[in-house]
Amino acid sequence: MRAGSVAAGTTLMMLLMSSPALALTRDDGDDPGPGLNVLETLGLYVALPIVLFLVIAGLVMVLDKSKKQA
Repeated sequence: MRAGSVAAGTTLMMLLMSSPALALTRDDGDDPGPGLNVLETLGLYVALPIVLFLVIAGLVMVLDKSKKQA
């Protein structure tokens, strides 16, 4: 009970004391590029990790040196 109240209190204090991100204020060297469309986003964050997983898993299976149990 004590640990939970300390964790909750610490989290609450961190949230109350944190300042906003100020994302609308530009910095001197800030030069954002163009945004991604839906297909680029899905390809980058969904398809690419799946393809990389399949390639790595395939290489592990093909290059497996252990003897097969029959």
